[in-house]
Amino acid sequence: MELTNTLTMKREQVIPHEPGVIRMYTCGPTVYHYAHIGNLRSYIMEDVLEKFLRYEGFRVDRVMNITDVGHLSSDADTGEDKMLAGAKREHKSVMEIARFYTDAFFADCEKLNIRRPDTVVPATSRIADFIQMVQTLLEKGYAYQAGGNVYFDTAKLNNYYVFGNQNREDLAVGVRDTVDADANKRSKTDFVLWFTKSKFEDQELKWESPWGLGYPGWHIECSAISVKELGEYLDIHCGGIDNAFPHHTNEIAQSEAYLGHPWCKYWFHVLHLNDARGKMSKSKGGILTVSTLEEKGYDPLAYRMFCLQSHYRKPLTFSYESLDNAANAYKRLIERVAALSEEGEPDLAAAQPFKEKFLAALGADLNTSLGLTVLYDLLKSDLTDATKRYLVGDFDQVLSLSLLEKAKAAAKPAGAEVPAELAAQIETLLAQRAEARKNRDWPAADAIRDQLAALHVVVKDTPQGVEWHLER
Repeated sequence: MELTNTLTMKREQVIPHEPGVIRMYTCGPTVYHYAHIGNLRSYIMEDVLEKFLRYEGFRVDRVMNITDVGHLSSDADTGEDKMLAGAKREHKSVMEIARFYTDAFFADCEKLNIRRPDTVVPATSRIADFIQMVQTLLEKGYAYQAGGNVYFDTAKLNNYYVFGNQNREDLAVGVRDTVDADANKRSKTDFVLWFTKSKFEDQELKWESPWGLGYPGWHIECSAISVKELGEYLDIHCGGIDNAFPHHTNEIAQSEAYLGHPWCKYWFHVLHLNDARGKMSKSKGGILTVSTLEEKGYDPLAYRMFCLQSHYRKPLTFSYESLDNAANAYKRLIERVAALSEEGEPDLAAAQPFKEKFLAALGADLNTSLGLTVLYDLLKSDLTDATKRYLVGDFDQVLSLSLLEKAKAAAKPAGAEVPAELAAQIETLLAQRAEARKNRDWPAADAIRDQLAALHVVVKDTPQGVEWHLER
């Protein structure tokens, strides 16, 4: 397949270091709060990339870190550790916060049909590896000690700003405007590899090191974990575009200084999800989560559909109107699949041209929108129903919209074996609730849901409509 490589700003054929094997690294979450749907857009598109590579026949070895220490609230290596801030906010220990939000992140991933990576590594489990890498960088002359901390010396590099020959101003889109200067740095672009007790005395998690009691900087974890788990040559590194600078820039600097050769060939960056205020971020407050969408009656897979309708290299603007459009499109798609007969055997020869079109669409820089178009085209075609169902299932290995499963559920009538008078009452209430939701009158919708609960009715909103049953 071809991907746009942020390192060269060109679309390139993906050729792995080892034939047939893709070694892929994903920057995981900093688990101090719930992931918002902007974060999850990146993970959805990375999931599609991994699944398409497998669909093409590659073996994909994918690793993800969990940042549970060291990610500071400022891009100048100052401020408070985000994990410590989360612990203070909720009056819990850092590790309690880490465990809770790690579980919450993967629960959201499961709802969005995001495959859990083969290897998931919490940063706190690899402190010895971080120390070893920092020691080597000191020995090689790429790092220095100052003020009790260890810094990477960017002046030792021929080219620090590596992504597409861009300068700092171009790359700093995702960097906060207000950062504090660190007087210990020789250059403003230098970054911390290891903090000691000379700073952040209230830091909960600290480890002994050759430089004193302290903890790792944010960037070192991804380099050390990737090299340990995937070897000296990485094929694809993934993340949101806001990670390109400084995080991924610093990863490249320290990894290649440590290894002594080029490290990662392809860089896959997903652009921002925006709302009316601009880039969606936790720092702005009022974040939208998967749970928020569910509370408003949306199937999380409607949000996945929303993301697939756009290209990963384009900013995507969220609104409830646009999500409604995606949810309706998803519902209609499931209805069309549900209408297909389950009888007969697929004609594999007739299916092949559509498989080739799907491969071409996703192989052209992961064009998921065009992939959906191929799906719609096959449903409109004169293929047999059995062949259409076969192709829907085949494509859904990549799209992961649970189309066959949702279609099967849609074929089951709601309220079976319920007395006609009660069923009519329930349907009236559901219609009133639907009208309230259409008007975004959430209090009225919730009140009607309470009325249904009083009748022992369990209501579930799905892309194909409302499912309900009596609680026994």
